Amino acid sequence: MTRSDKKMEINKDLQREREKCTFNIEEMTSYIDGGQENTKKRRETEAVLSKPEFCNDSSQDYLSHTEKYELAIKQSVELFSLLRKFQNERNFSITDDDYRDVLTSLLGSSTMRDGSPLGVHYIMFMPAILSLGTSEQQKYWLPRAWSCSIIGAYAQTELGHGTFIRGLEATATYDPTTQEFVLNTPTLTSYKWWPGGLGRTANYCIVIAQLYTKGKCHGVHSFIVQVRDEETHHPLSGIKVGDIGSKLGLNSVDNGYLGLDNVRIPRSHMLMKHAQVLEDGTYVKSKNSKLNYGAMMFVRTVIVRDTANFLSRAVTIAVRFSAVRRQCQLKSGEPECQILDYFTQQHKLFIAIATCHAIRISANKLWETYNAFNEELEAGSLEKLPELHALACCLKAVCTSDSTTLIERCRLACGGHGYMLSSNLPLTYGQATAACTYEGDNTVLLLQTARFLAKTWQSLDAVKLTPTVAYLRNTREKGFLNKWENTIECIIRGMQVVAMRKIQTSVEMLEHRVLSGIPMEDAWNMTSLQLVAAAEAHCRVIILSSFYENLNRVQTTSSPELKRVLNQLVELYTVYWALEKLGDLLQWVPISQKDIEGLKLWYEQLLEKLRPNAVGLVDAFDLRDEILRSTIGAYDGRVYERLMEEALKNPVNAEPVNKTYHTYLKPFMMGKL
Repeated sequence: MTRSDKKMEINKDLQREREKCTFNIEEMTSYIDGGQENTKKRRETEAVLSKPEFCNDSSQDYLSHTEKYELAIKQSVELFSLLRKFQNERNFSITDDDYRDVLTSLLGSSTMRDGSPLGVHYIMFMPAILSLGTSEQQKYWLPRAWSCSIIGAYAQTELGHGTFIRGLEATATYDPTTQEFVLNTPTLTSYKWWPGGLGRTANYCIVIAQLYTKGKCHGVHSFIVQVRDEETHHPLSGIKVGDIGSKLGLNSVDNGYLGLDNVRIPRSHMLMKHAQVLEDGTYVKSKNSKLNYGAMMFVRTVIVRDTANFLSRAVTIAVRFSAVRRQCQLKSGEPECQILDYFTQQHKLFIAIATCHAIRISANKLWETYNAFNEELEAGSLEKLPELHALACCLKAVCTSDSTTLIERCRLACGGHGYMLSSNLPLTYGQATAACTYEGDNTVLLLQTARFLAKTWQSLDAVKLTPTVAYLRNTREKGFLNKWENTIECIIRGMQVVAMRKIQTSVEMLEHRVLSGIPMEDAWNMTSLQLVAAAEAHCRVIILSSFYENLNRVQTTSSPELKRVLNQLVELYTVYWALEKLGDLLQWVPISQKDIEGLKLWYEQLLEKLRPNAVGLVDAFDLRDEILRSTIGAYDGRVYERLMEEALKNPVNAEPVNKTYHTYLKPFMMGKL
């Protein structure tokens, strides 16, 4: 059932919660989507992609690893056939803007409970060709990939190397006599490991390998390799390919391994938008080696947005469950109260609601920066590349980490019922936590941002500051924050001071160690804890500032009721992080004990103000039951009925006595084993 089913019987507690809501839920949904027209388009997409026959049934939890894959393929083919039809009807072109719309539909509207074997084809394979292929290569490969005439994977990570891309061992050696590249994985640790869809689905793969030509290594580059026959699907000669096995989550996705033994591909199968190998083997280097990571930056922008989707699902489930679940008495003689009435429960959940909005707004900022960079790149300018790289790194790291932490908090807030797979909270956590590792380990990504911040600090007076670091010059001036006030503006200024001081002290420590004779590499390693903390603090400033600035932009277009609740969410998010980072604030800004007590009281008052709107706020995420796939988070609130219905689907309950009673248990109990 969905919220559009007028005959749906709603749990009375949940219905009362909706009646308390002080703002127009439809207006909030439109705000989240970026306008009524976007809401309309999204709902049209979801209506197509949410048909029951395309939804993973929770009975898949009792299937084997192979059976889960087979079911996922069946449903993915049906689902993506509709998506392909939808693309054609809307005349989508293969451009970054249109492609983001497709990915938003794919990720935000997906009814696949535990991922799709075709996901990486859309999320990695095609974006890599868009970012790294010449116009001729795009003209050849993208129509085939867009129509799913071929299915692609993306093989970068190896068994022995992940985030350290420069250390990859797979090789691609150019043979000028045949104008071919010869690809090899010369060691066990050089086998590609983890590519989604490669295990059993993909017949092509983008392989990241060390390029050798004329006896010299030119670093990692991207190559399109056919791994399976287009007719029989059998692995080609020299290809060793298979599935790596069960994982914490995403078990409908066939993550694979790939070994290459003298596999030859045409010269034209190297993606050559930024660097080329000429027919005679001459290497033409890129203007900037980081341009080869364009696909990764695109995907990181998608990941940040997707992170908000996962969190919105989890908090919707947890808030609705908390409105239905009654536990203990606040006062003797009264009925058991809704657990949503407990401030401890509100503390767990309301920050998750606010974080959904904060991450979504940050994702939009990242996408705007990415688009601006692409426009300048077309004009031959690389000026924005360092800032984009640093921004994508820290937002991916912080947003995925925060989201995963809060999803687990939502699961714990639902007690034992949240531990059930049918709640969909464990599966949501499994999908979200994977993002903390893929597309760059979060710690390493924060160190990448720290490198940008260190260079910026060392040249602070000599260069024009880019937008995300413009605050650094102001905050170091004496008098920037002489007096503390418990306001949003002051908290953001305080967090800017914290970030600036962390960057300053980490750079000063790094320079001190180098001057004392410690090699730069060792000094960087010894200072890495401070550098990571500085990068995180910088990212907090970006998220807080973006959230607050967005609120100011919508003030003139929204109703007073919506503005009020949005303001409360911004305040809650800002005060929450001020309290979380009190140690830093106490170290660097003039905040007093009285101020801290005021912050705590402010936070508690915000919880109280948001309480009547809790269910309305998650309803505004407008998540269909087919997307939530949760026994305890459905729109109707029939938690206990749905849990029992799912228990009865358990194959173990199909017979009153399991055969092991007679073969093992009974003899054991009678002492006759």
